[in-house]
Amino acid sequence: MAEGLKVLVVDDSAFARMRVRRYLLADPDIAEVDTAADGVIALRKIADFVPDVITLDVQMPIMDGITALREIMATAPTPVVMLSGLTGEDSATTILALELGAVDFCLKLGLNAPNGHTSLMDDLTNKVKIAAHVQLANLASADEAAMRMALQAKLHPTTPKPRSRNRITGKIECLTVIASSTGGPKALAQLVPQLPADLAAGYLLIQHMPAGFTRSLAERLDKSSDLEVREAEEGDKIKAGLALMAPGGFHMTIKKGGIIHLNDGPAVNGVRPSADVTMKSVARVYGSRVAVAVLTGMGADGRDGVRAIKAVGGSSVVEHESTCAVYGMPRSVAEAGLADKIVPLDQIPSVLTRYMEKRSERSVGVAN
Repeated sequence: MAEGLKVLVVDDSAFARMRVRRYLLADPDIAEVDTAADGVIALRKIADFVPDVITLDVQMPIMDGITALREIMATAPTPVVMLSGLTGEDSATTILALELGAVDFCLKLGLNAPNGHTSLMDDLTNKVKIAAHVQLANLASADEAAMRMALQAKLHPTTPKPRSRNRITGKIECLTVIASSTGGPKALAQLVPQLPADLAAGYLLIQHMPAGFTRSLAERLDKSSDLEVREAEEGDKIKAGLALMAPGGFHMTIKKGGIIHLNDGPAVNGVRPSADVTMKSVARVYGSRVAVAVLTGMGADGRDGVRAIKAVGGSSVVEHESTCAVYGMPRSVAEAGLADKIVPLDQIPSVLTRYMEKRSERSVGVAN
């Protein structure tokens, strides 16, 4: 048996299949690469080829990427990296795929070009190798209710979710910052709907994701939450019951008065947005009134930010390894001795809520 990873490339473009296959095989950690032109062929090949990782195009004839992903997760759970375009439809579908169990995604822009972007191919190769080592059960074992909700939103995107958003007005008593990377969209889909909107608390979300996708993620979280969730814009003000997500490609910092500032400065920890950048600015403005949660993700982004928050008296919680897709970011905080609590994902909402309740005043007012 050959050493190294086995990858199945699923794409309706023959040129893309050939190019991705050739590039992946150039990596010494990848031993075999097979291809399939659509989801139906892929499902037949999985049983015989038994890949370690699958790359899956979002848009395909005969069987699209979402349908193929659902079948893969139901019949032969395998780490999947989606290949996505930049259209609004593609980005929304990609977010759905991440909620349904895909490990990560890469932009397809340039892969079909004869002189396609080497950086994109390097990104794909790196994510394939990361995907091979994720805790797949923590991505593939979503509860059926969450799956049905995600599929319903895909089929009926304009149908609003009935809910009453209780809000308060006045001074923000505390700020909660949540950071995540690989496996984050799935974790956020479970965590954010459990957070209270009726406390004097604002929320900031930092998910490692390129431009064009954070807006779709924020919109999906907004539909399932009592919180108002949206992608942050320059000059936004932190408000109670509002969760602002750092836009892909921009660092998000906080000015005095809770005003959002975005910048496209150099990547920090190899990423932009960076949780460290946001957390350090939050520590300067909000001091001990900050609670931070670090969720699943590769690398150590967030560790130095948590250190800054702890230094001014803030609180921290990190996701336990047992529920992480990738135990990287939480591990870096825990091993640095900066985690006040280390708990599974389903316990993080209550930990954050208890902290916020200590700092906030409840209101019986209803939002306009």
